[in-house]
Amino acid sequence: MIEKKRRCAAFAVCGSFCTLEAALDAARALRGQGWELLPVMSFAAGQDTRFGRASGWRHQLEGLTGRPVLDTLQAVEPLGPRHLADALVIAPCTGATLARLAEGLSDTPVTLAAKSLLRVGCPVVIAVSTNDGLGASGENIARLYQRKHYYFVPYGQDDPNAKPQSLKARFELLPQTLEAALEGRQLQPVLQCPCG
Repeated sequence: MIEKKRRCAAFAVCGSFCTLEAALDAARALRGQGWELLPVMSFAAGQDTRFGRASGWRHQLEGLTGRPVLDTLQAVEPLGPRHLADALVIAPCTGATLARLAEGLSDTPVTLAAKSLLRVGCPVVIAVSTNDGLGASGENIARLYQRKHYYFVPYGQDDPNAKPQSLKARFELLPQTLEAALEGRQLQPVLQCPCG
């Protein structure tokens, strides 16, 4: 009997709680496809916002993955060297995290997880969610497109009239994006019509 290879992704969340429910739905879809998920939370995700309490999101993430959240630099550093995951998914990925990734900073659990997995050639899948994606964060998105092993979940404007600079990933396309990234290709088209 041929044993099926274990598939594991580190699943990182940042501080954009307004789209976290969509990200958790995508994580549920991955789990339904047999993926093991290692939950990672940034420092910013540990803060309460008008969209919810951080402890509630943490509890949901731990319940979904069946694992404790990795939320320190020490906890995420071995992800790559010890081959603990095949990829990193950052969903949602905020403008602040995009900037850190574009600058090569590894000062948060999420950005250090990216560095750890990139150094062993694992893909980083980004599900962008930022109010300035067509503004200040646009440059950082463009910079990451030019780097090896970065892949984007297709995205579009979520509310072109009320938030003309805002971009949001099509979170329902995250599983297909991850599969494509593991094959070394970007799911197309990346730019999509407005997302609701």
